[in-house]
Amino acid sequence: MRLLQLMAAGACHSGETLGSQLGISRSAIWKQLKALEALGLEFDAVPGKGYRLTQPIELLDRAAIIAAIPAQLSTHLNAVEVHDEIDSTNSYLMQRAQNGAASGTVCLAEYQRSGRGRRGRQWISPFGSSIYLSLLWRFPVGPEQLGGLSLAAAVAVTRALHDVGARNIGLKWPNDVICEQRKLAGILLELNGEASGASNVVIGIGINVNMPPTASGEIDQPWTDLTSICSNPVSRNQLTGLLIGHLLETLTTYQQQGLTPFINAWCQADILADQRVELHMHDKTITGTARGIDNDGALLLDCAGKLQRHQCGEVSLRRATPIR
Repeated sequence: MRLLQLMAAGACHSGETLGSQLGISRSAIWKQLKALEALGLEFDAVPGKGYRLTQPIELLDRAAIIAAIPAQLSTHLNAVEVHDEIDSTNSYLMQRAQNGAASGTVCLAEYQRSGRGRRGRQWISPFGSSIYLSLLWRFPVGPEQLGGLSLAAAVAVTRALHDVGARNIGLKWPNDVICEQRKLAGILLELNGEASGASNVVIGIGINVNMPPTASGEIDQPWTDLTSICSNPVSRNQLTGLLIGHLLETLTTYQQQGLTPFINAWCQADILADQRVELHMHDKTITGTARGIDNDGALLLDCAGKLQRHQCGEVSLRRATPIR
């Protein structure tokens, strides 16, 4: 990773110079470049000058991230771990939770080998192109009392995105972050705990920042990234710090007041309000008109004049096929 740090700005470096700086041979430099290419990074060989990254990259910097977290919220932060490569930030923190990791522990990665989204989907995780973040929080109540937590987390994500200049951000129940009908970010909550005891929650968030064109063939739905929608470049470290801050603020508020303080913000961002939708649940599909959420975060669906309530779970929500 030291090699990548030297080349991150996008300038040309000869193999001889790189080898001298790292204390290794030119052939070893070549092998390291090939290993980085296997992670999805692209390099140009410039005759007479050496090698350079096709596209400069801002690597995650723990100190810069912590500096971007508002001081009044950092008291709720326990630890920030930054990994070059990991199977899944959520899986890692779920294991750390079982081993006693403290509430407020954050895990970040440049690259996920097995990133996960909702409903068992893979979350495509190119190296250094996005934010892959998970945060562990311990609640003193059982999982059944945490309804709507994913919606509150989605509000925190939109607030961080607004802070860096992203506009026209919407939410699709239960927790997809959308811009111009394309997915910008996703949220995955994983909980364990006893019904009458405490709960461990890991909130996983993926935000597309500057996705490589090659990602298009791997993602099975329309998507966008911050580079495409923001007028100014977005710093991954700045956004990560702001995101952690908003999550810490949201979790402390939610622990005291539940979903109520976030309902108005969520409803204002709801892209499917009063739209005809299809709700896919296991082996059946329900069609109706979306009428927002209730105080517990459940979807309200108007089906032929009868209002139905549907909880978050293994479901998906899409715009219904127009009636012809």
